[in-house]
Amino acid sequence: MRYFARVFDNRRSDSMATQLRQRRFALFRSLLEQLPAPRRVLDVGGTPHFWERMGYLDAPDLSVVLLNLSVEPTPRAYFVSLAGDARAMTMFGDGEFDMVFSNSVIEHMGSLVGQQRMAAEVQRVGRHYFVQTPNRAFPLEPHFLFPWFQYLPRKLRIALVQRFSLGWYERRPRREDATALVDEHRLLNADELRALFPRATIYRERVAGLTKSFVAYGGF
Repeated sequence: MRYFARVFDNRRSDSMATQLRQRRFALFRSLLEQLPAPRRVLDVGGTPHFWERMGYLDAPDLSVVLLNLSVEPTPRAYFVSLAGDARAMTMFGDGEFDMVFSNSVIEHMGSLVGQQRMAAEVQRVGRHYFVQTPNRAFPLEPHFLFPWFQYLPRKLRIALVQRFSLGWYERRPRREDATALVDEHRLLNADELRALFPRATIYRERVAGLTKSFVAYGGF
């Protein structure tokens, strides 16, 4: 199982993900640059490396607040790192940010209620937003790199995680740990994403004609 995941990831998945990420960030940049400078951005779940890899090595008119579960190192002056919960961003005021950006985070909220809370907070604190998430209907589950993993019975998913290292995750032999990992992931379909962001434009990232992930962006 681990070998299969690594081979797919190294030879195909990483290249495919990089190409999609580059197109996604090009779309994001085109939207962000419509906004008047200086621009204040909240990145929910992001890292400085992501921004630097996508071309923001020096950004005099940009400041980025990174919100994660813990404070992360920030090598450049225009980054500020904070610890917090995407479902309750009480440290921020309404409309405090020109843009809220989030890449592959909302599917980790554990439940539809958690996703609703995060979506509401994103739309509250940001005048504009850009939220990416994998498509539940895509055949390869993107975290465990196991075909149709998201549709398997919960007990079977837990058992697989206990027994094998899958995708990005090492094996979790203890049932409690395997259960927590499985329950953390809840992929969204198009209808659910539209319900979470009812005024958003939904952009589809496609691979071989199939939608691999969605971007919901709004406020423009």
